[in-house]
Order: sequence, then C-alpha cells, then structure tokens
Amino acid sequence: MKINVITSFALAGATALGLMTGVASAQTVLTLNSWLPPSHPQVTQLMQPMAEDIERVTEGRVKVQILPAPLAPPPASFDLAKNGVADITYSVNGYTPGRFKTAVLGEMPFLGDSAEAVSVGYWRTYEKMLKDANEYEGVKVLALFTHGPGAIFMKGGELTTPEAIAGKKVRVGSTLAHDLATGLGAVPVEGPSSKAYELLSQGIADGILFPFESVSFFNLIPLLDQGLEFPGGLYNTTMFIVMNQAKFDSLDPKDREAIETVIGEPLVRRAGKMWDTVDAAGRSAMEGKITLHKATAEEVEALKVKFQPVIEKRIAEVSTSGVDGAAAYEMLKAEIAKAAAE
Repeated sequence: MKINVITSFALAGATALGLMTGVASAQTVLTLNSWLPPSHPQVTQLMQPMAEDIERVTEGRVKVQILPAPLAPPPASFDLAKNGVADITYSVNGYTPGRFKTAVLGEMPFLGDSAEAVSVGYWRTYEKMLKDANEYEGVKVLALFTHGPGAIFMKGGELTTPEAIAGKKVRVGSTLAHDLATGLGAVPVEGPSSKAYELLSQGIADGILFPFESVSFFNLIPLLDQGLEFPGGLYNTTMFIVMNQAKFDSLDPKDREAIETVIGEPLVRRAGKMWDTVDAAGRSAMEGKITLHKATAEEVEALKVKFQPVIEKRIAEVSTSGVDGAAAYEMLKAEIAKAAAE
C-alpha cells in the first residue's frame, strides 16, 4: 500500500484549517501528522485512542485532529513537530540514521517476545538514563515504544536456518537491522515499511525483516511463502510520538497535568499491547499460506556470539551521546524482565 504525500505545505495547512471548523468548540486543537494508512492499527488502535484520551481528560478543552494526509515523508516527522508545522507526530527512530543514537538499545536482538514488555522496559530506561542524551530537544516526548519481535520472511527456498538468507536481498528498516542482515550474509535493501510491497513485488528485495502484523497489513503474504522467527525476536524497531514543546507549554497548567496521566508509560503500554494483539492476528492470517520455522536455542546462542561485535559497536555509539551505553543496555534488559513479570 502506497502513501499519498502532500508536497505542498500550503494545501495541507488549508486542509487542516478546514478540519478545525468541526472542532471549534475546543479551546485548543492539536494537529497530528499521520503518514500510515488511516486503517493501520497504529492509527486506529493507538493514535485515535490517544486523541480520545486527551479530549476526555481535558474535558473537551483540548482536542487532537488527525490530518487526512501526511505533510511530509516519514523521515521528516520529527522536524514537523519540532518546528511547529504539526503539533504531534510519530515515526520510526531509524528512518533518520544517526540522529537518535540511544534508540538502538531498544532494537537489539533477542530482547523479548512481548512488545509490551520491551516497550515498557525501553521507556523506563529512557526516563532514567537515555533522556540525559537530550536527543529529543524541542519536543515533548509522549511515548517511545517498539513493535513486536522481528522475523525474516522470504519467497522461494527453505528458510529453515538463519544462514538461508546469505546472498539474498533483504529489506531492512534501520541501521541495526542492516548490520544484523549483513552479519547473516544478506544484502540489505533499505526502505520504510510503506515501500515494502513495491520492493518485494518488483524483485528489488527477495525477502524482508518485519514483525508478523506488518507482513499481513501491507499485503505481503501473497509475495512470501517462508518465515523464520526467533525466540526473543531477531530485532525490534523503536518508534516515537512527540509534541511540539512550545505548544505543550502553552496549554493551561491543569490541562498539561491531565494529559500527563495518559501519556508516558500508560501510552507506551497501550502501544505495546496493540502490537502484541495485531502480531497475533498477523500470524493467524499466515496460516496455510506461509510456512513458519523457528530458530533453535543453539542457533540463537550462535547468533548472539556472531552479533556481539555489532552490539558492542552500537553500545559504544550510545556512549558518545553522554550516556553510559553499557549500563543503559543492562538496565534495559532488567527492566524488560520486570515488565514481563508484572
């Protein structure tokens, strides 16, 4: 499914103004830039409920208007919020390589089988340690979270072992996934999730690193016939929801206080639960259409050794942001374990 991108900011602004006439009773209307299709669960089960929560806790004084078309491609989302072009935006940290160095910790291999637990652990680590890197300056961070455990999907051949993708062109969505695919001997092909169908259908990529939900939602099942999943997930993808800081600060103090109750960990937990639910549905949609294999414990242990240089390199990069990367990584794993036990 392709995304319609409005390249004219003037046209988008006029559209937003037109939409606001329907919510004129609110004291403040916040615009939310959305680049995923309106039917995507991240819109219907996360952004829309978030908007409803904000309106509810502020007793209608603050409303969120989701724009009908994106103002810019996904990599520009953060700057749309930072510069006040849109009030609230969301995107994938990895779509702007090198900008959010600490986010790679939440994308490490084998972190956990639940998006909820990994997301909550990642958020708590951000709050206690990663925030010090000040990578989200200019915005109010509403949530940081991950999608479900990443797997490998391909068409043709037997994808029964990780080595089966050696020499294959595989779509990836982050620099860490790029490094992991390279470590397995694959040829990484970069591109946002919205380009996945195009990359596979045109033969630009032979396979893809994706969570189960995304394979189903982006209509990739007919293009694939083999899948390989990993206990703990081969990788994750970290995402953000942010709001222009000045806009947040301009709200009435009682409304800011009310909004604080529905963002942060509550919103992160909602995001993780959403991904766990839709991943289960995506898996069900594959039944009888994609043959799934599971990496053995021995294969996972071997991959941990193989990936260790990549992990150490990324931890060192996190440390260049002013955060103790090794300590943050250990904290992340501990917080994920705590969240999984709750």
